[in-house]
Amino acid sequence: MKSYLGWKIDYTVPAGEPAFAAPDSMSWRVFKNPIALAIGGVAAVLLEFADARIRSGVWDHSVFKTDPIGRSQRTGTAAMVGVYGPQSAARRVIQGVTNMHSKVTGMTPSGEAYKALDVELLDWVSATASFGFLTAYDRFVKPVSYDEKCRFYEEGEQVARLYGVKHPIRSPEDFDAMLAALMPRFEPHPINSEFLDIVKSGKEMRNVPKSLQSSLANASVSILPPKVREVLELGPEYDLSPLARMSLKSLGALAERIPVKGSPPAQAATRLGLPWTFAWKSPKAQQRILQAAPGLESASPAHPPAE
Repeated sequence: MKSYLGWKIDYTVPAGEPAFAAPDSMSWRVFKNPIALAIGGVAAVLLEFADARIRSGVWDHSVFKTDPIGRSQRTGTAAMVGVYGPQSAARRVIQGVTNMHSKVTGMTPSGEAYKALDVELLDWVSATASFGFLTAYDRFVKPVSYDEKCRFYEEGEQVARLYGVKHPIRSPEDFDAMLAALMPRFEPHPINSEFLDIVKSGKEMRNVPKSLQSSLANASVSILPPKVREVLELGPEYDLSPLARMSLKSLGALAERIPVKGSPPAQAATRLGLPWTFAWKSPKAQQRILQAAPGLESASPAHPPAE
């Protein structure tokens, strides 16, 4: 992708313009890891599709049924802009997404009206994304403490509100409460298995081994709340084997240590005058660098980073 909703994709400019998330934030830590993003992104889609209103809106008003991976990648780009992009670009992209969503209205197969900008739907979509990425990071990359989970959720509040979210989650309990309120609406649907079959097939991401894509799909199912998986009827055929779990954890840990030049976190660090490897450094090393670079915003001191 060269551009996205009117923004030329370049995280290096304008020089010095801050992102909505601080360089030493939990968000910068989580979103740099491709294993967490891949697993968490698929899990978020499954949680969204559990509600017929969201499932119908996506299926009937986007290219998801013909290009699910491409659509998911574009959604991922929007998330990356919100974390690493300059605030001006993030606002432009978010406004573009909101403009598109304003046109999405319709009826579910059961006859229930929906609008993409319904507050309840916006709240749930935001919550599922945060839950998916964070839970995948916690399970397959590095354990996350309760305080770090709250910090991650709180960091996303400003961007969530720009999308129109009225009740952004700020803690695991907030997610659990929102889930409990919506669970009576959830139902199984063939679209879920179709989506997982596409992910497993390897057809849409030919540079990734098919066996790995199958493991990523099963890993995504494994991080769903057990009651959700039961309601969606995603049975033992989606169980993640011990060997696959170990392999994904090894890949997640490896990705946590190896900087990727030209990636959004590397470019964003360059924009802020930091070493391009900043996002991959230890929290203590990050703090030393930030202390020597006055003027850069740090994560909230109320939630100091752990080593």
